[in-house]
Amino acid sequence: MSASINLICCNFSYVPQNSSKFKTLIRARNLSQQSPVLSKRTSNSSVFLKPNNRIALVSPFQQKGVLKICQSSLNTQNSEEEAGQDKGLSVDNGKEGRDWTTSILLFVLWGALMYYVFNLSPNQTPSRDMYFLKKLLNLKGDDGFRMNEVLVSQWYIMGLWPLVYSMLLLPTGRSSKNNIPAWPFLVLSFFGGVYALLPYFVLWSPPPPPVDENELEKWPLNFLESKLTAGMALAAGIGLIIYAGLANADIWREFFQYFRESKFIHIMSLDFTLLSAFAPFWVYNDMTARKWYDKGFWLLPLSLVPILGPALYLVLRPSL
Repeated sequence: MSASINLICCNFSYVPQNSSKFKTLIRARNLSQQSPVLSKRTSNSSVFLKPNNRIALVSPFQQKGVLKICQSSLNTQNSEEEAGQDKGLSVDNGKEGRDWTTSILLFVLWGALMYYVFNLSPNQTPSRDMYFLKKLLNLKGDDGFRMNEVLVSQWYIMGLWPLVYSMLLLPTGRSSKNNIPAWPFLVLSFFGGVYALLPYFVLWSPPPPPVDENELEKWPLNFLESKLTAGMALAAGIGLIIYAGLANADIWREFFQYFRESKFIHIMSLDFTLLSAFAPFWVYNDMTARKWYDKGFWLLPLSLVPILGPALYLVLRPSL
């Protein structure tokens, strides 16, 4: 009898479809159609009804698809409501999911670092700093002065770091939740190092946007994703590290003396240290974006090795 009453409700213009009783009656009707026993009981119960009422109640049983239409509309409406609720939750999580603590700390670090560079760093030999800079840029001819091997090695490694960071940040280090591109900061890092990259670290908002296959075949991603480029960076890094490592103790003592006196060498050494410290995080970010953490996790400890660890990862990582 309850199943028959359910069918009458399906013919009315207003039905409380969100009611739990309505859902229960729908399930009962489905079971009665599948079970011959329940069908028999339903048909037997209709004997006690008057003829006119019997026609009104039995006729919906003979109309195929009535019950399915009611149930389908119910499921569709419920699924739309659930989708709307999920969408609302995702929007709320997107608004509240951004953790600004890291960005604030990085901004404080950048501000303190810039204050130190311009006001507190040693500056005892400005004329010698200018001379060293001209020698390293090959703007001064051979005058018989031999440059410190450790200083020369560090100078050229600082030219490799922006390339390594470009291969890590493009495309897996791009920011998807704002319109701030990564490439201007990477270009400036060729001149300013980590002092130019830290503002992007502050503004960075993961996850990275998807990359089209056609985009990977164009400049600069085809160059940055190339194993040849990664191999050249690794080979150059190995050569420069060996060149500095073969220097004797006197040369290293001279370099540390420069570090205590020269603003130019002091700032460059801090730049080298901070780039080496941030590299493991971006290696991890790139590794997870490529879904390669399970196989490449052993490279994370190696990424702590300055320039060589990140360059080795770039050689071994899978393509996008």
